[in-house]
Amino acid sequence: MERTLSIIKPDGVQKGVIGEVIKRFESNNIKIAAMKMVHLTQSQAEGFYAVHKERPFFGSLTEFMTSGPIVIMVLEGDDVIAKNRKLMGATNFKEAEEGTIRKDFATDIEKNVVHGSDAPETAAFEIGYFFNCFEIMARFTGSQQYHHCFEKAPISRKHRGHSPGNEQYGANPSNGGHA
Repeated sequence: MERTLSIIKPDGVQKGVIGEVIKRFESNNIKIAAMKMVHLTQSQAEGFYAVHKERPFFGSLTEFMTSGPIVIMVLEGDDVIAKNRKLMGATNFKEAEEGTIRKDFATDIEKNVVHGSDAPETAAFEIGYFFNCFEIMARFTGSQQYHHCFEKAPISRKHRGHSPGNEQYGANPSNGGHA
């Protein structure tokens, strides 16, 4: 069982294709383990895309990703990273296969409707950036529930009632998902 991060970008939200994207995941035996809609700040977008900081498109990418709300999901399933990337299609929608999300809905190489992690290490960072371990639900029988939150970050009396996590985004999966 594998997990990956998927984002429906501002153009996808604006076009009203959230349901269609989710339908494509679910019809391919991909489960949603966590989901939320947020509007990123410039700082949050820059942190998420820091790996591209030196690339010429960094400024326009972060500006676009802050232009409207996005839907962020943790997807779960067998070989889900590869499955999700196949469903998304090539980054350049003009090169994407027929029937892929980007071929059907994208209008620009940057405004290409969806983002998906490209490797297990990337997925771990990206999931931890947006979700704490309490927000992720195991959806497949036998998949591990993230109860390790308690092992890595025990809740003392002092912290009861406080919702730990990633209020500023940038949660760190190595410490139980806390920012």
